[in-house]
Amino acid sequence: MLNLFINHSILPYLLYAHGVYNFFIFLALLYQSWLGLKIRKERTAGKPPTVKLIRRHRNLGPIMILLGIAGFLAGAGLAYTDKGHILEYPLHFFTGLAIVFLLIATFFISVRIKGRVSPWRTPHFFTGIIIIGLYIVQIFLGLDILF
Repeated sequence: MLNLFINHSILPYLLYAHGVYNFFIFLALLYQSWLGLKIRKERTAGKPPTVKLIRRHRNLGPIMILLGIAGFLAGAGLAYTDKGHILEYPLHFFTGLAIVFLLIATFFISVRIKGRVSPWRTPHFFTGIIIIGLYIVQIFLGLDILF
């Protein structure tokens, strides 16, 4: 049982740490999105690919996915420890779960992208936009919980 391992006097600090951590994940995802948009813009303009940008985008993607999933699991664990079940804040939970599923979907879509003209680029682009939008919603839901 998870609540045996967390001192309840530090729980409020962990809740804030969860929010701060996930806010930084959001900022990192914005950076990842910026890299992807820059790569997309170069490709659609017919410019040669910038290998450095592509490599950075490809290397950071799986790391960002794992960090995003870790943030979700930490939040679910904190909710369970604090309230005794993970669905105390169902909208926040299910928004986070949707983000996790989309992060995983984005990964599986991205591994199918081959070459400059790939039908998987547009779904990758749109899942990224949805993830960013859901993160914004999630931030406000989380702030509503904290305050």
